[in-house]
Amino acid sequence: MSNDQAQIAYLITSICFILGIMQLRSPVTARRGNLIAAVGMIIAIATMLDTNHANNVLLIILAMIVGAIIGTAGGRMVRMTAMPQMVALFNGMGAGAAALVAGGGLVPSLLSNGHVVSSCVKAGRLISGDCGALTLQNTGGTIWAAVSVIVGSISITGSLIAYAKLQELMGSRPITFPFQNYFNLALLVVVIGLALSFVFIHALGPILALVAIGALAVGVLMVLPIGGGDMPVVISLLNSFTGVAAAATGLDVGIPALIVGGTLVGASGTILTILMCRAMNRSLFNVVFGAFGTIAVGAGPATKGAGAMVRSISPDDLAASLAYAHLVIIVPGYGLAVARAQQEVREMATMLEQRGVTVKYAIHPVAGRMPGHMNVLLAEANVPYSQLCEMDAINGEFEHCDVALVVGANDVTNPAARNDPSSEIYGMPILNVDQARSAVILKRSMNPGFAGIDNPLFYAPKSMMLFGDARASILKIIAALKEV
Repeated sequence: MSNDQAQIAYLITSICFILGIMQLRSPVTARRGNLIAAVGMIIAIATMLDTNHANNVLLIILAMIVGAIIGTAGGRMVRMTAMPQMVALFNGMGAGAAALVAGGGLVPSLLSNGHVVSSCVKAGRLISGDCGALTLQNTGGTIWAAVSVIVGSISITGSLIAYAKLQELMGSRPITFPFQNYFNLALLVVVIGLALSFVFIHALGPILALVAIGALAVGVLMVLPIGGGDMPVVISLLNSFTGVAAAATGLDVGIPALIVGGTLVGASGTILTILMCRAMNRSLFNVVFGAFGTIAVGAGPATKGAGAMVRSISPDDLAASLAYAHLVIIVPGYGLAVARAQQEVREMATMLEQRGVTVKYAIHPVAGRMPGHMNVLLAEANVPYSQLCEMDAINGEFEHCDVALVVGANDVTNPAARNDPSSEIYGMPILNVDQARSAVILKRSMNPGFAGIDNPLFYAPKSMMLFGDARASILKIIAALKEV
């Protein structure tokens, strides 16, 4: 393949990436967008292997086959409830791969008299000959390699900590220690200083290893003080880090498709992070450095206000209310994912629709543990995309809603965010469940959500609680509906 043909192929790849990510804006076109982007990636890989005359082609193909088997098995075996963990894990793998490719390009330099003298990588292939002269152009390549190593290393360990928290291998609560933010900042400054000495002062090769180790530590320490409730923001932020690492690697090795793909991922991840923060009415600085959600040791469930009472409802009574309603709005939350009740919710909604009841789903941007978690969860149960309503689109309909059925959601329905200036979540946009004619909340107990604060919705005169596992409760509602 000639150079002109390779550039045309990379242009086609870039177009596929752009079209693919545009299709991801809607659940209706997301599957098609993934396929378009996958085609672009196949073209990019084939072009890279052909134009660079890569050695060990069989080893590369073998690695691709192994990766494809692992990815396919993971995609088919992992439950939708565990999708955030898989996203975090795969995101970390992408960041690690970018960092290793960039660092690997510096190996010839490190072997040259033990000094960093050149990235020895240009236009996607190793330059043959002497690597002994450090030029401005080579220094530029080494800078991008250092950027990829730092950002990629932060992303991989941060993603692994996020995975451990989501998988409950470690506590989801913030883990803090005195002067943690100052320590993290100091460590990051040291890592950047070592990287600059590595690039500009011809520091010894082992300095690169210290840069990587320090960046790995920064990734761990950055995510430890972030609680499980902020995982949607963390995942999108680390996703943008992975994109930056990939783009930097592309600039280092000179592969246009990697530059375009990494830039798209970095930009979209950054935009999504900003949108997630706006959905919680918090700054990114507060999410990363605020240790929001810290609960004192020994703290119990949130206490209800003076005179507040909780009213319970039975599955039979709830089934009757649902069966004779005109509009039912289901509000899914993380509790729905934990209970794995999405199929039962869909079955219940179908039964109501057969009775002439209009059923809609209110989706809060940060409900769940990753961006779009509720959309993915309900899509697995084949809930029609037309019934999935974003917060801004559905909030005006609650006042006309006969029953708002809250399944496992907490903080995103808390009216204190609108009414109580002293609340930690004051100003956060919420779903207007309190404006419905009646609200029924499915929860295991009265324990608070991640924010650790009481929810006045639970004690409102028109609110009722159905305690128990969400899946078991909905099965009882389904059984009762058959008798109505």
